[in-house]
Amino acid sequence: MRAVDEHLLSLSGGRRVAILPTASAPDGPGVFERWTAMGEAHFRALGAHVEAVPARTRADCLDPEVARRITFADLVYFSGGKPDYLQASLAQTPVWEAVLGLMQRGGVVAGCSAGAMILGAFIPGFRLRQLPGRKALWTPGFGLVPQAVIVPHFNEIPRAVVRPWLTLRPSGMRAIGVDAGTAMVGRPGEWRVLGEGSVTIADGEGERVHTPGQRFA
Repeated sequence: MRAVDEHLLSLSGGRRVAILPTASAPDGPGVFERWTAMGEAHFRALGAHVEAVPARTRADCLDPEVARRITFADLVYFSGGKPDYLQASLAQTPVWEAVLGLMQRGGVVAGCSAGAMILGAFIPGFRLRQLPGRKALWTPGFGLVPQAVIVPHFNEIPRAVVRPWLTLRPSGMRAIGVDAGTAMVGRPGEWRVLGEGSVTIADGEGERVHTPGQRFA
C-alpha cells in the first residue's frame, strides 16, 4: 500500500499524519502500541511527520487536548480493530469534530479494516453469529461514503460469511467490497480504485467489479 499512501499524502497537500489506533484498543494488551508503531514506521518511511493520537477510549475522544493533536494534521488515518468500538468512542466528540475540521480544510481521511468500515453509512452488527436466522443489527457509521456498507478484505472473506452483509444490508444501501491491498480513493460520486485488487459493488442491480485504475460513482 506504499504507493496508495504516497498518493494520499499528495492529495492532502502536506506531510503531517495523525494516526488513530482507537479501534485496536479492546483487542488486548500491546495491540494499540503495535498499531501505533507500525503506522509511525510506515508513514515516516514515506517522509511524513507522524503523531499517534492517544485516543484509546471515549473519555480520551471527549478530551479537547487530545482533539487538538489533529488540528495540525493533513492526513488522518484510522487503524484496524473493532469498528463498533471505534464508532461508539468517536461519535459526537471533539476528536471527531477535529477530523471533520481537517476535511473542511482540504485534508484527507483514510482508514484500513475497521477504520475503513466506519467511514460508510452503516457498520454491520457482529452479533449476527449469536442470532442465527435473524438479520444483522446495523449501527450508523459516519457516512463519509454515503449510502454504503464497506466490507474490507473482501477477497479474503468466505462468501458464506460475507453474504449476509451483501443481502441483508439496510434499505437503500449498497455494499462496497474492497479487496486486501486495495483502496477506493476520492469523494462521493467520484471514486477510483488503487492498489492490487478490485472493488466490488453490490446493490439492487447485482454486482459489479471495478479493477485498479477504474473510476466509479
